[in-house]
Amino acid sequence: MIEELLPDTVVAVEVYGDDELPDATLYPEEEAVVAKAVAKRRREFTVVRSCARRAMEKLGVPPQPILPGERGAPGWPAGLTGSMTHCDGYGAAALVRTADLASLGIDAEPHDTLPEGVLPAVALPAEVERLRRLAGDHPAVHWDRLLFSAKESVYKAWFPLTGKWLDFSEADIDVFADPGERHGGGFRARLLVPGPRVGDRRVDHFEGRWAVRRGLVATAVSVPRT
Repeated sequence: MIEELLPDTVVAVEVYGDDELPDATLYPEEEAVVAKAVAKRRREFTVVRSCARRAMEKLGVPPQPILPGERGAPGWPAGLTGSMTHCDGYGAAALVRTADLASLGIDAEPHDTLPEGVLPAVALPAEVERLRRLAGDHPAVHWDRLLFSAKESVYKAWFPLTGKWLDFSEADIDVFADPGERHGGGFRARLLVPGPRVGDRRVDHFEGRWAVRRGLVATAVSVPRT
């Protein structure tokens, strides 16, 4: 599902439900990070890293530890960038060579309404109004959860380029459904703060894709080099 939302140069590996990767183990350095974590956290941590190492292999890069750095952002091998996500029943990692993309971000969430009080905390008034119109046209999609997921993907693509926090209120996201398509589309995230420099240009927005499938909503952002 995630790979379909990203350029062909990206390699994604995903796991559904209780599926296990046969090589789902941790390096000692990674074990130390989750030594005191509860079982659920350990499993999620392990599964997404196993997905990422599978993606490394597909890109011809030897598998290696993926340690969380500043604000928990994963530390990727030189020459690669990527993103990981997990929620109940799903885990995925997407990797790409830095020669092909400047950054990327992925997120997956249960396709359900956000808990009460969350939408006002993460959405701008203009976003709420657009979601209201979308819900009228496509009532089967939980647009509030989709917006939340898109904001997560935007942040994951933003942070490696800037090393800075991006608040939910600092990106205005316009979501749309593809013509004739009820369960897929795209979005444009307009940055309301100065964006990162990529090459000789200042990035002022991110483009993303979304899909709803198998009880999940998934979003992805890719930032081109040019």
